[in-house]
Amino acid sequence: MADPSYGRPGAPSPDSGLPALPGLIAALGAGPSRAAAGLPTAACDYWARRGLTTAPAQTVAAPGGPALLLALAAATGGDVLVPRPCAAWWAPGVRLLGRTAYPVPAPAESGGVPDPYALLETVRRVRAEGGDPRLLIVSVADDPTGTLPEPEALDEVLRAAADTGLTVLSDETWRDTVHDPAAPALLSPAAIHPEGVVVLTDLAGAFLPADWPAAVARFPAGAAGAALREHTLDALSAQGAPLAGPLAAAAAHALTEPAEATSRLRAVNRTHGALARAAHRAVRAAGALALPPRAGRCLYVDLEPLRAPLAARGVADARDLELHLGERLGMPVPGGHRFGDELTALRVRVSTASLLRSTREGRAASLTASEPLELPGADRALSMFAAVFDALAAGEGAEPGERAVTQAGAEARAADSDARGGRAHRREPHR
Repeated sequence: MADPSYGRPGAPSPDSGLPALPGLIAALGAGPSRAAAGLPTAACDYWARRGLTTAPAQTVAAPGGPALLLALAAATGGDVLVPRPCAAWWAPGVRLLGRTAYPVPAPAESGGVPDPYALLETVRRVRAEGGDPRLLIVSVADDPTGTLPEPEALDEVLRAAADTGLTVLSDETWRDTVHDPAAPALLSPAAIHPEGVVVLTDLAGAFLPADWPAAVARFPAGAAGAALREHTLDALSAQGAPLAGPLAAAAAHALTEPAEATSRLRAVNRTHGALARAAHRAVRAAGALALPPRAGRCLYVDLEPLRAPLAARGVADARDLELHLGERLGMPVPGGHRFGDELTALRVRVSTASLLRSTREGRAASLTASEPLELPGADRALSMFAAVFDALAAGEGAEPGERAVTQAGAEARAADSDARGGRAHRREPHR
């Protein structure tokens, strides 16, 4: 059973930490206008550029992904299935409706989707026990793991969902944050199984500041999709949750993907990719486990191999680990229990934005640096980050102020420095 704090405040979505672009500020300041009315068309054009032909009548906008998910869960009825771990904001709306979010283990290779055989077994068991699972949530670019499920795994999950009569919600909030600009374009589940997939994009992921809540959803074409869309709109109306005109105008502008926005997004992805790879090297050198992050702004770390030295420090579960590491790193590191993992599992999510310089101006400077990891702020943050994990592995009783790089950690990172040149890492399970 998931910990009661699963999905509660304490695990905010990863943020770029950058100021809003001038074009977004201008669109927001323009207020309700023709631009706001053009949001459905802008969303259709955005999806068309990603291979999903969409009509305005298939779209819905809301003040953020949680409001949209709550409305969709109310419209579908029944219970919900989610991969374990999953985004922290998926479960609260389900619970608010008095429904159950059943976790299904993700495969060892990535997060974002459940293991298809575990999914079939969970659906069978839940229905045998009187439950009514109707909605499966997946993600093509996963928070908290920063991984991308392989197309084959995605296809198997969608086949299992179709065989069991589940509607699928594809959370594509982070699909535009892939670190490698040469990577193949992500395939949306809606392109694989058009009739049974709703697509949700929370624009605060890649396009808008975190405190500008706006999200859009794409419903399947046809009578069933239209009916589900109408029920979702009814649920949004019952919430009293319209998208404010100024935010709708800003969202419409963002979805046109103007040059200044796409240029910044490429730079943000490059910088956060470099930070994520460096953080991954550091935790692996200390003996912890983590899947190599390929998208987003986070890293999901499994410290089970360090359970003994952590137990000596009084750390017994994810809640203890969250507090212990947060104090020593000087930044929030939400425990895995907030993402649906077992409380006893020693897992945390690390935000790469926390490894950037503390000021917005300093963070902006990292976007134009040829080697962002060599900037003084990032270099110090990564050295401190690695030193904390090295001390954990060594069983040292370092206090929060003792953040100098240890000799063992420095040697381990020096031996691994060629990984910055692109050496592949084999995937390590974190479960």
